[in-house]
Amino acid sequence: MLLDECLKRIVELKASDLHLKAGRPPLMRLKGDIVPMDGQEALSAEDVQRQIYSVTSTLQQKHLEEQRELDFSFQIKGVARFRGNVFFQRGTLSAVFRVIPTQAPTVEELGLPLILKELVSRPQGLFLVTGPTGSGKSTTLASLVQFINLNFPKHIITIEDPIEFAYTDAKAAINQREIGTDTADFAQALRRALRQDPDVILMGELRDSVTISTAITAAETGHLVFGTIHTNDARQTVDRIVDSFSGETQSQVRLQIASVLIAIVSQRLIKRGDGTGRVAAVELMINSPMVKKLIEDNKTGQIPKVMEESSSFYKMQTYNQALIQLIKENYITFEEALKVSDNPSDLKIKLQTQGISAPTL
Repeated sequence: MLLDECLKRIVELKASDLHLKAGRPPLMRLKGDIVPMDGQEALSAEDVQRQIYSVTSTLQQKHLEEQRELDFSFQIKGVARFRGNVFFQRGTLSAVFRVIPTQAPTVEELGLPLILKELVSRPQGLFLVTGPTGSGKSTTLASLVQFINLNFPKHIITIEDPIEFAYTDAKAAINQREIGTDTADFAQALRRALRQDPDVILMGELRDSVTISTAITAAETGHLVFGTIHTNDARQTVDRIVDSFSGETQSQVRLQIASVLIAIVSQRLIKRGDGTGRVAAVELMINSPMVKKLIEDNKTGQIPKVMEESSSFYKMQTYNQALIQLIKENYITFEEALKVSDNPSDLKIKLQTQGISAPTL
């Protein structure tokens, strides 16, 4: 089966990823699990290379040979966009292709807290989306950028590696820049972006102190900045940002983050109870006066308690609170919630206090 046909198949089956690996048939991530594609034979190393080269340019293939890995994106007309990552393993090529919907979903369609729309309507500040790889960070960001696009006359610049969702201008004007194609690297693109009259900057992953520092500066100078970090929760995210800098500058960075931060959304994808796919469990920390004070005073360990107690007024929620809501709405099972919770004992107690019967650990 040709690559295009495999990709069409995973879209039809609502799988999220296609994996190509020598010695195995095409694999797909379906409902959270890696499973072989029905009726397909094992691929040879030559098969894998031929399929990869069918969707990459000569320049991309040269980059792959030199760097031993490649990120890129492409579109199959009438099907979907795809993000590809190609890499060498044990001397042969492997690849993973992620399905990107042709249109960014809405906040409502993703089941995200509606307060997010109010938060991203602010004119400036730093808004972070965090979570492990494959947790839906890009999709969440796309829904928020599209909300701004549909509702505000802004200039939006995205810096992506690679471009995933392709936007069409609505009320906003959007310029999308891809690393390696439209600009040399993140740091250069971010510096240049500040001279391109942006209102909103989507900068992807905050990888190091240089990109974090530039994001903070952009937020301080009147821009709304979106970024991602591979952390599991809000407290860990703040600590990771501060720890990216040397000891003598950490106090200043802590004050800057406390000043510019709007919110941190931390999410994970959980298997649905009916087996039809996965649903996002979202932790939300909003930079309230109390949270700001805790960040300034280096007391991030107290943030989860403040989040839990601020669910009614500020609409924050912890990961366990999100899991409880998903159980109440019959999206996930007790067993799955207890399995994925960072603190299952606390979750079980909270379920019992709300009169919800939970299985024994």
